[in-house]
Amino acid sequence: MERLLAVRCPGLIEEDESGGVLRAFDRVVAAVEASCPWVTVVRTGICTLPIRGPARYFGGEHAVVDLVTAAAVEAVEAAAEAVEGGSSVEAVEVGIAEGTFAAVLAARTGTIVEPGGTTAFLAPFPLAVLGERDLADVLARLGITTLGAFAALPERHVLGRFGATGVACHAVATGRSGNLPGLADPGAGRRLHALRHPPPPPDRQPGFWGGASEADARAAQVLTRVQGLLGPDGVLTARLQGGRSPAERARDVPWSARSRAGRSGGTGSQPPWPGAIPPPAPLLVHRDRPAAELVGLDGTAVAVSGRGVLSGEPARLSVAGGPWERIAAWAGPWPTEERWWTRGHRRTARLQVVTAGTARLLVVERGSWQVEATYG
Repeated sequence: MERLLAVRCPGLIEEDESGGVLRAFDRVVAAVEASCPWVTVVRTGICTLPIRGPARYFGGEHAVVDLVTAAAVEAVEAAAEAVEGGSSVEAVEVGIAEGTFAAVLAARTGTIVEPGGTTAFLAPFPLAVLGERDLADVLARLGITTLGAFAALPERHVLGRFGATGVACHAVATGRSGNLPGLADPGAGRRLHALRHPPPPPDRQPGFWGGASEADARAAQVLTRVQGLLGPDGVLTARLQGGRSPAERARDVPWSARSRAGRSGGTGSQPPWPGAIPPPAPLLVHRDRPAAELVGLDGTAVAVSGRGVLSGEPARLSVAGGPWERIAAWAGPWPTEERWWTRGHRRTARLQVVTAGTARLLVVERGSWQVEATYG
Protein backbone atom coordinates (compact mmCIF):
# COMPACT_ATOMS: atom_id res chain seq x y z
CA MET A 1 0.00 0.00 0.00
CA GLU A 2 1.06 3.57 -0.62
CA ARG A 3 2.43 5.58 2.29
CA LEU A 4 0.27 8.59 2.92
CA LEU A 5 0.58 11.74 4.96
CA ALA A 6 -2.77 12.60 6.54
CA VAL A 7 -3.80 16.04 7.75
CA ARG A 8 -6.70 16.08 10.21
CA CYS A 9 -8.37 19.21 11.58
CA PRO A 10 -10.66 18.05 14.42
CA GLY A 11 -12.52 21.36 14.55
CA LEU A 12 -13.40 21.18 10.86
CA ILE A 13 -14.90 17.68 10.72
CA GLU A 14 -18.53 18.82 11.01
CA GLU A 15 -19.73 21.33 8.42
CA ASP A 16 -21.90 24.26 9.48
CA GLU A 17 -24.87 25.80 7.69
CA SER A 18 -23.03 29.03 6.92
CA GLY A 19 -20.27 27.23 5.02
CA GLY A 20 -17.55 28.69 7.25
CA VAL A 21 -16.07 25.27 8.06
CA LEU A 22 -15.84 24.34 4.39
CA ARG A 23 -14.16 27.65 3.54
CA ALA A 24 -11.70 27.19 6.40
CA PHE A 25 -10.88 23.66 5.27
CA ASP A 26 -10.41 24.92 1.71
CA ARG A 27 -7.62 27.17 3.03
CA VAL A 28 -5.99 24.17 4.68
CA VAL A 29 -6.14 22.12 1.48
CA ALA A 30 -4.69 25.02 -0.50
CA ALA A 31 -1.84 25.35 2.00
CA VAL A 32 -1.07 21.61 1.85
CA GLU A 33 -1.20 21.68 -1.97
CA ALA A 34 1.68 24.15 -1.90
CA SER A 35 3.87 21.23 -0.76
CA CYS A 36 2.28 18.55 -2.94
CA PRO A 37 -0.29 19.03 -5.71
CA TRP A 38 -1.73 15.50 -5.37
CA VAL A 39 -3.88 16.15 -2.32
CA THR A 40 -6.93 13.93 -1.87
CA VAL A 41 -9.88 15.17 0.18
CA VAL A 42 -11.06 12.25 2.32
CA ARG A 43 -13.88 14.20 3.94
CA THR A 44 -14.35 17.67 5.39
CA GLY A 45 -11.48 18.24 7.83
CA ILE A 46 -9.30 15.37 6.54
CA CYS A 47 -7.03 15.16 3.51
CA THR A 48 -4.09 12.98 2.45
CA LEU A 49 -1.15 13.16 0.09
CA PRO A 50 1.41 10.59 -1.11
CA ILE A 51 4.59 11.14 0.90
CA ARG A 52 7.18 9.48 -1.32
CA GLY A 53 7.68 12.32 -3.83
CA PRO A 54 7.58 15.22 -1.35
CA ALA A 55 9.95 13.36 1.00
CA ARG A 56 12.54 13.07 -1.75
CA TYR A 57 12.15 16.72 -2.69
CA PHE A 58 12.16 18.24 0.80
CA GLY A 59 14.73 15.90 2.36
CA GLY A 60 12.74 13.30 4.28
CA GLU A 61 9.33 12.57 5.76
CA HIS A 62 9.96 14.53 8.96
CA ALA A 63 10.76 17.63 6.93
CA VAL A 64 7.51 17.28 5.01
CA VAL A 65 5.54 16.81 8.25
CA ASP A 66 7.03 19.99 9.70
CA LEU A 67 6.38 21.94 6.51
CA VAL A 68 2.77 20.74 6.10
CA THR A 69 1.98 21.20 9.79
CA ALA A 70 3.20 24.80 9.80
CA ALA A 71 1.30 25.63 6.61
CA ALA A 72 -1.93 23.98 7.82
CA VAL A 73 -1.78 25.66 11.24
CA GLU A 74 -1.25 29.05 9.64
CA ALA A 75 -4.21 28.46 7.29
CA VAL A 76 -6.51 27.35 10.12
CA GLU A 77 -5.57 30.31 12.28
CA ALA A 78 -6.25 32.71 9.42
CA ALA A 79 -9.67 31.15 8.79
CA ALA A 80 -10.71 30.71 12.44
CA GLU A 81 -12.67 33.97 12.50
CA ALA A 82 -14.98 32.68 9.77
CA VAL A 83 -16.09 29.72 11.91
CA GLU A 84 -18.37 29.92 14.92
CA GLY A 85 -16.29 29.11 17.99
CA GLY A 86 -13.17 29.66 15.95
CA SER A 87 -10.80 29.13 18.85
CA SER A 88 -11.65 25.42 18.81
CA VAL A 89 -10.72 24.82 15.17
CA GLU A 90 -7.05 25.76 15.31
CA ALA A 91 -5.71 22.28 16.13
CA VAL A 92 -4.01 20.41 13.27
CA GLU A 93 -2.99 16.74 13.43
CA VAL A 94 -0.50 15.18 10.99
CA GLY A 95 0.70 11.58 10.66
CA ILE A 96 2.08 9.06 8.16
CA ALA A 97 1.20 5.40 7.60
CA GLU A 98 0.27 2.93 4.85
CA GLY A 99 -3.30 3.39 3.60
CA THR A 100 -5.90 6.03 4.32
CA PHE A 101 -7.35 4.42 7.45
CA ALA A 102 -4.01 3.95 9.19
CA ALA A 103 -2.77 7.37 8.08
CA VAL A 104 -5.79 9.09 9.65
CA LEU A 105 -5.21 7.19 12.92
CA ALA A 106 -1.55 8.15 12.75
CA ALA A 107 -2.57 11.79 12.40
CA ARG A 108 -4.83 11.52 15.44
CA THR A 109 -1.87 10.32 17.48
CA GLY A 110 0.79 12.44 15.76
CA THR A 111 2.72 9.35 14.69
CA ILE A 112 5.05 8.71 11.78
CA VAL A 113 4.73 4.95 11.33
CA GLU A 114 7.86 3.30 10.01
CA PRO A 115 7.57 1.60 6.60
CA GLY A 116 6.10 -1.88 7.04
CA GLY A 117 4.98 -1.17 10.58
CA THR A 118 1.33 -0.31 9.91
CA THR A 119 -0.07 -3.65 11.13
CA ALA A 120 1.81 -3.41 14.42
CA PHE A 121 0.73 0.22 14.76
CA LEU A 122 -2.94 -0.68 14.34
CA ALA A 123 -2.88 -3.70 16.68
CA PRO A 124 -3.51 -1.93 20.04
CA PHE A 125 -6.37 0.25 18.81
CA PRO A 126 -9.84 -0.65 20.10
CA LEU A 127 -12.40 -2.01 17.66
CA ALA A 128 -14.46 1.14 18.05
CA VAL A 129 -12.17 2.93 15.56
CA LEU A 130 -13.70 0.78 12.80
CA GLY A 131 -17.02 2.59 13.22
CA GLU A 132 -19.01 -0.68 13.21
CA ARG A 133 -20.69 -0.76 16.62
CA ASP A 134 -22.59 -4.02 16.12
CA LEU A 135 -19.45 -5.82 14.95
CA ALA A 136 -17.47 -4.45 17.90
CA ASP A 137 -20.16 -5.54 20.39
CA VAL A 138 -20.23 -9.11 19.06
CA LEU A 139 -16.45 -9.37 19.05
CA ALA A 140 -16.27 -7.96 22.58
CA ARG A 141 -18.58 -10.73 23.80
CA LEU A 142 -16.11 -13.17 22.26
CA GLY A 143 -13.23 -11.54 24.15
CA ILE A 144 -11.81 -9.73 21.11
CA THR A 145 -11.36 -6.03 21.87
CA THR A 146 -8.45 -4.79 19.72
CA LEU A 147 -7.61 -4.64 16.03
CA GLY A 148 -4.67 -6.94 16.62
CA ALA A 149 -6.85 -9.66 18.16
CA PHE A 150 -9.35 -9.26 15.35
CA ALA A 151 -6.61 -9.48 12.73
CA ALA A 152 -5.47 -12.80 14.23
CA LEU A 153 -8.78 -14.46 13.28
CA PRO A 154 -8.74 -16.56 10.08
CA GLU A 155 -10.41 -14.72 7.22
CA ARG A 156 -12.67 -17.64 6.32
CA HIS A 157 -14.13 -17.62 9.82
CA VAL A 158 -14.71 -13.88 9.64
CA LEU A 159 -16.57 -14.24 6.35
CA GLY A 160 -18.78 -17.02 7.65
CA ARG A 161 -19.64 -15.23 10.90
CA PHE A 162 -19.64 -11.51 10.03
CA GLY A 163 -20.21 -11.33 6.27
CA ALA A 164 -18.83 -8.77 3.83
CA THR A 165 -18.67 -5.96 6.40
CA GLY A 166 -16.59 -8.09 8.74
CA VAL A 167 -14.23 -9.09 5.93
CA ALA A 168 -13.71 -5.43 4.92
CA CYS A 169 -12.91 -4.45 8.52
CA HIS A 170 -10.67 -7.51 8.93
CA ALA A 171 -8.68 -6.53 5.82
CA VAL A 172 -8.07 -3.10 7.34
CA ALA A 173 -7.09 -4.55 10.71
CA THR A 174 -4.55 -6.88 9.10
CA GLY A 175 -3.09 -4.11 6.98
CA ARG A 176 -4.12 -5.75 3.70
CA SER A 177 -6.43 -2.84 2.85
CA GLY A 178 -6.04 0.83 3.53
CA ASN A 179 -9.60 1.95 2.89
CA LEU A 180 -12.49 1.41 5.28
CA PRO A 181 -16.03 1.68 3.84
CA GLY A 182 -17.67 4.85 5.06
CA LEU A 183 -14.42 6.62 5.94
CA ALA A 184 -14.37 8.78 2.82
CA ASP A 185 -17.06 11.26 1.78
CA PRO A 186 -16.88 11.74 -2.02
CA GLY A 187 -19.20 14.71 -1.80
CA ALA A 188 -16.67 16.72 0.20
CA GLY A 189 -14.35 16.98 -2.79
CA ARG A 190 -17.18 18.09 -5.04
CA ARG A 191 -18.28 20.74 -2.56
CA LEU A 192 -14.75 22.10 -2.33
CA HIS A 193 -14.48 22.18 -6.12
CA ALA A 194 -17.77 24.08 -6.34
CA LEU A 195 -16.51 26.51 -3.70
CA ARG A 196 -13.34 27.18 -5.65
CA HIS A 197 -15.00 27.27 -9.06
CA PRO A 198 -18.47 28.80 -8.69
CA PRO A 199 -20.60 28.36 -11.82
CA PRO A 200 -21.09 31.44 -13.99
CA PRO A 201 -24.37 33.32 -13.56
CA PRO A 202 -27.07 32.35 -16.04
CA ASP A 203 -27.43 34.52 -19.10
CA ARG A 204 -31.11 35.28 -18.49
CA GLN A 205 -32.10 38.78 -17.44
CA PRO A 206 -35.39 39.75 -15.78
CA GLY A 207 -37.77 41.72 -17.99
CA PHE A 208 -40.95 43.75 -17.63
CA TRP A 209 -43.19 42.14 -20.25
CA GLY A 210 -42.59 38.53 -21.16
CA GLY A 211 -39.17 36.91 -21.01
CA ALA A 212 -37.63 35.79 -17.75
CA SER A 213 -38.87 37.12 -14.45
CA GLU A 214 -36.83 37.81 -11.33
CA ALA A 215 -38.08 34.54 -9.86
CA ASP A 216 -36.93 32.68 -13.00
CA ALA A 217 -33.46 34.18 -12.68
CA ARG A 218 -33.21 33.23 -9.01
CA ALA A 219 -34.38 29.69 -9.78
CA ALA A 220 -31.78 29.43 -12.56
CA GLN A 221 -29.04 30.53 -10.17
CA VAL A 222 -30.10 27.90 -7.62
CA LEU A 223 -30.23 25.13 -10.22
CA THR A 224 -26.85 26.13 -11.61
CA ARG A 225 -25.33 25.98 -8.11
CA VAL A 226 -26.89 22.57 -7.46
CA GLN A 227 -25.33 21.33 -10.69
CA GLY A 228 -21.98 22.62 -9.47
CA LEU A 229 -22.37 20.52 -6.32
CA LEU A 230 -23.84 17.34 -7.83
CA GLY A 231 -22.47 17.42 -11.37
CA PRO A 232 -24.21 18.02 -14.74
CA ASP A 233 -26.50 15.01 -14.32
CA GLY A 234 -27.64 16.15 -10.87
CA VAL A 235 -30.39 18.39 -12.31
CA LEU A 236 -32.52 17.05 -15.16
CA THR A 237 -35.36 18.55 -17.13
CA ALA A 238 -37.84 17.02 -19.56
CA ARG A 239 -37.52 17.90 -23.23
CA LEU A 240 -40.05 17.14 -25.95
CA GLN A 241 -38.87 15.10 -28.89
CA GLY A 242 -40.25 12.98 -31.67
CA GLY A 243 -41.84 9.61 -30.97
CA ARG A 244 -44.93 7.50 -31.34
CA SER A 245 -45.82 6.71 -27.73
CA PRO A 246 -46.25 9.29 -24.94
CA ALA A 247 -43.23 7.88 -23.08
CA GLU A 248 -41.03 8.39 -26.15
CA ARG A 249 -42.06 12.05 -26.52
CA ALA A 250 -40.27 13.16 -23.32
CA ARG A 251 -36.55 12.75 -22.64
CA ASP A 252 -34.65 13.70 -19.48
CA VAL A 253 -31.61 15.88 -20.28
CA PRO A 254 -29.20 17.83 -18.05
CA TRP A 255 -30.61 21.26 -17.22
CA SER A 256 -28.84 24.23 -18.80
CA ALA A 257 -29.68 27.90 -18.34
CA ARG A 258 -28.26 28.78 -21.76
CA SER A 259 -30.05 26.06 -23.70
CA ARG A 260 -33.28 26.73 -21.82
CA ALA A 261 -33.13 30.44 -22.61
CA GLY A 262 -32.58 29.87 -26.30
CA ARG A 263 -34.86 26.89 -26.78
CA SER A 264 -38.22 27.37 -28.38
CA GLY A 265 -41.15 25.87 -26.58
CA GLY A 266 -43.01 24.98 -29.78
CA THR A 267 -43.08 21.58 -31.42
CA GLY A 268 -44.09 22.61 -34.92
CA SER A 269 -40.64 21.79 -36.28
CA GLN A 270 -40.99 18.12 -35.36
CA PRO A 271 -41.28 15.86 -38.41
CA PRO A 272 -44.33 13.58 -38.65
CA TRP A 273 -44.13 10.19 -36.98
CA PRO A 274 -46.20 7.45 -38.67
CA GLY A 275 -48.26 5.69 -36.03
CA ALA A 276 -47.93 8.53 -33.48
CA ILE A 277 -50.81 9.15 -31.10
CA PRO A 278 -52.71 12.38 -31.90
CA PRO A 279 -53.09 15.13 -29.28
CA PRO A 280 -54.04 15.84 -26.55
CA ALA A 281 -51.23 14.30 -24.51
CA PRO A 282 -52.24 12.01 -21.62
CA LEU A 283 -52.13 13.20 -18.04
CA LEU A 284 -50.21 10.20 -16.66
CA VAL A 285 -47.80 7.80 -18.37
CA HIS A 286 -47.50 4.54 -16.42
CA ARG A 287 -43.96 3.33 -15.76
CA ASP A 288 -45.26 -0.11 -14.75
CA ARG A 289 -48.04 -0.65 -17.24
CA PRO A 290 -50.95 -2.59 -15.68
CA ALA A 291 -52.33 -5.55 -17.64
CA ALA A 292 -55.73 -5.17 -19.27
CA GLU A 293 -58.40 -7.36 -20.88
CA LEU A 294 -60.42 -6.07 -23.81
CA VAL A 295 -63.47 -7.97 -25.09
CA GLY A 296 -66.22 -7.39 -27.61
CA LEU A 297 -70.01 -7.57 -27.29
CA ASP A 298 -69.94 -11.37 -27.39
CA GLY A 299 -67.22 -11.61 -24.71
CA THR A 300 -64.50 -12.59 -27.18
CA ALA A 301 -61.08 -11.08 -26.68
CA VAL A 302 -60.36 -8.23 -29.07
CA ALA A 303 -57.11 -8.51 -31.02
CA VAL A 304 -55.34 -6.52 -33.72
CA SER A 305 -54.52 -8.24 -37.01
CA GLY A 306 -51.26 -7.98 -38.90
CA ARG A 307 -52.89 -5.34 -41.09
CA GLY A 308 -53.77 -3.20 -38.06
CA VAL A 309 -57.49 -4.06 -37.98
CA LEU A 310 -59.48 -4.86 -34.82
CA SER A 311 -61.02 -8.31 -34.67
CA GLY A 312 -64.19 -6.86 -33.18
CA GLU A 313 -65.72 -3.74 -31.67
CA PRO A 314 -64.41 -3.11 -28.10
CA ALA A 315 -67.23 -3.30 -25.56
CA ARG A 316 -65.78 -3.93 -22.11
CA LEU A 317 -62.44 -3.35 -20.36
CA SER A 318 -60.90 -4.84 -17.20
CA VAL A 319 -57.69 -3.32 -15.76
CA ALA A 320 -55.37 -5.36 -13.52
CA GLY A 321 -58.03 -8.00 -12.93
CA GLY A 322 -60.54 -5.39 -11.72
CA PRO A 323 -64.25 -5.16 -12.51
CA TRP A 324 -65.42 -4.86 -16.07
CA GLU A 325 -66.11 -1.34 -17.36
CA ARG A 326 -68.34 -0.58 -20.33
CA ILE A 327 -66.58 1.25 -23.16
CA ALA A 328 -68.47 4.36 -24.24
CA ALA A 329 -66.15 5.39 -27.07
CA TRP A 330 -62.91 4.31 -28.68
CA ALA A 331 -60.47 5.41 -31.39
CA GLY A 332 -57.73 3.65 -33.32
CA PRO A 333 -55.88 1.42 -33.54
CA TRP A 334 -52.52 2.98 -34.44
CA PRO A 335 -50.22 0.09 -35.43
CA THR A 336 -46.43 0.43 -35.41
CA GLU A 337 -43.65 -1.86 -36.54
CA GLU A 338 -40.26 -0.76 -35.24
CA ARG A 339 -36.83 -1.99 -36.31
CA TRP A 340 -38.37 -4.50 -38.70
CA TRP A 341 -34.93 -5.10 -40.22
CA THR A 342 -33.46 -6.53 -36.99
CA ARG A 343 -34.12 -9.57 -34.84
CA GLY A 344 -35.31 -7.30 -32.06
CA HIS A 345 -38.17 -5.84 -34.13
CA ARG A 346 -41.38 -4.92 -32.30
CA ARG A 347 -44.95 -4.84 -33.57
CA THR A 348 -47.45 -2.98 -31.40
CA ALA A 349 -50.77 -1.18 -31.72
CA ARG A 350 -52.38 1.48 -29.56
CA LEU A 351 -56.04 2.13 -28.88
CA GLN A 352 -57.82 4.97 -27.08
CA VAL A 353 -60.83 3.92 -25.01
CA VAL A 354 -63.25 5.90 -22.84
CA THR A 355 -65.11 4.28 -19.96
CA ALA A 356 -67.26 5.90 -17.28
CA GLY A 357 -65.33 9.12 -16.69
CA THR A 358 -61.90 7.70 -17.54
CA ALA A 359 -59.98 7.80 -20.82
CA ARG A 360 -57.06 5.43 -21.31
CA LEU A 361 -54.45 4.63 -23.91
CA LEU A 362 -54.03 0.88 -24.40
CA VAL A 363 -51.16 -0.87 -26.15
CA VAL A 364 -51.14 -4.45 -27.39
CA GLU A 365 -48.00 -6.47 -28.08
CA ARG A 366 -47.89 -10.19 -28.80
CA GLY A 367 -51.59 -10.48 -28.04
CA SER A 368 -51.43 -8.90 -24.55
CA TRP A 369 -53.09 -5.57 -23.72
CA GLN A 370 -51.67 -3.08 -21.24
CA VAL A 371 -52.63 0.40 -20.03
CA GLU A 372 -49.86 2.69 -21.24
CA ALA A 373 -51.32 6.04 -20.17
CA THR A 374 -54.36 7.69 -18.59
CA TYR A 375 -55.92 10.92 -19.86
CA GLY A 376 -57.87 11.86 -16.76
